[in-house]
Amino acid sequence: MLRIGSGAGFSGDRIEPAETLVKHANLDYLVLECLAERTIALAQQRKRADDNEGYDPLLEKRMKKLLPLAVENNVRLITNMGAANPVGAAQKTLEIAKLLDIPCKIAAVTGDDVLDDIDLKSPALENNVSISDYDSIVSANAYLGADAIIPALETDANIIITGRVADPSLFLAPQMYHFNWGADEYEKLGQGLVTGHLLECSSQVSGGYFADGYRKKVENLNNIGFPFATIDSDGSSVISKVEGTGGVIDLRTVKEQLIYEIHDPKAYMTPDAIVDFTGVHLEETRKDQVKVTNGSGKERPKTLKVSVGYHAGFLGEGEISYAGSHALEKAEMAEEVLKEHLVPDITDLRVDFIGLSSVHRTSFSEVVPYEIRLRAAGYHQSKEKAKLIGEEVEALYLNGPAAGGGARKKVSESIGVLSTFIEREKVTAQVHLKEWKREKEGGEGN
Repeated sequence: MLRIGSGAGFSGDRIEPAETLVKHANLDYLVLECLAERTIALAQQRKRADDNEGYDPLLEKRMKKLLPLAVENNVRLITNMGAANPVGAAQKTLEIAKLLDIPCKIAAVTGDDVLDDIDLKSPALENNVSISDYDSIVSANAYLGADAIIPALETDANIIITGRVADPSLFLAPQMYHFNWGADEYEKLGQGLVTGHLLECSSQVSGGYFADGYRKKVENLNNIGFPFATIDSDGSSVISKVEGTGGVIDLRTVKEQLIYEIHDPKAYMTPDAIVDFTGVHLEETRKDQVKVTNGSGKERPKTLKVSVGYHAGFLGEGEISYAGSHALEKAEMAEEVLKEHLVPDITDLRVDFIGLSSVHRTSFSEVVPYEIRLRAAGYHQSKEKAKLIGEEVEALYLNGPAAGGGARKKVSESIGVLSTFIEREKVTAQVHLKEWKREKEGGEGN
């Protein structure tokens, strides 16, 4: 049996549930999935500005809390918090280990950065437009698979830090390593990837994204527990959480996560196998435990998906509030003023009335809101032009309509994301080791 916990489902996830897992779930591995298409492009930007940066902003905070617990409980950590700089993340983790006087070995996995290797004439998956038609490409990261992580596991490193690796592959790698599955045992890999897919979003499978407060009530949401899987050698698994934590794991929550972002359930593409979800069998075995069997897979794709980031201009934003019996009329007057002043400079100017029609772009019932939060936003290649949006919103204070309050403005660089493919043979993963021992045990090594 193997036990793997999910310590994070995105970059900004909570840290305390991961601590609970390491302390009380009797884990072999804790996996922290912290990377998305947009966040790795932003990380590449940070690395461009400073060679020492480019890893997850919460890496230091997470490692200070989790490293002592992981070493004490003999739990190995696997994470993609390396983002654009896995070696830099490993170095920072080494510094933390020294600071905390905890001997440990850290492995950084690189090879996903393929900016110099992609074919710029290749079409983007989203719109079939050539990648070369986009100016200012800032990043290109291939989705590595479990085979990139296994050599790092073979080094006995306490912590494995990667850049872009497919989310479920982070969880498949320890299964392949522990059970000695071959890279062509696609049925087992398929089932292992199903388990990884169920764990990769942390509390989504334990009731977090499931809870709506009226039809799907979840108890003790403020103390929601992150999931872990107990996995057998055939890949079958039981998804559960630490007893006494909040949330729920049942057929409803597991089914919701099972179909999350898989597009084609019969052919879910990953770097390790093409997974078939259509035969997956779920069974509630006891409270907060669901057994998962019968996932399967076929031969892996010949190519790897690549996430390409490009500079997409600057996003200008401005917000202001109107309250009272004629709040909507005042907001509509403000919208008219803003459009008169900003169009045609900002051709895609968007004005939302938050709380009334901003999400669905329409209102489904006749309501008379007592207060309206107006948000204006738009893109421009010029930062100075983008700034005009917030400046015009702020100018509404005295230039009308009356009684606007709480104005704010912001300009931020926008990173667009495209997808393409690269031949597998062009991508080579490498492992970089860093180790720290107490002085009498041999000192620092790289």
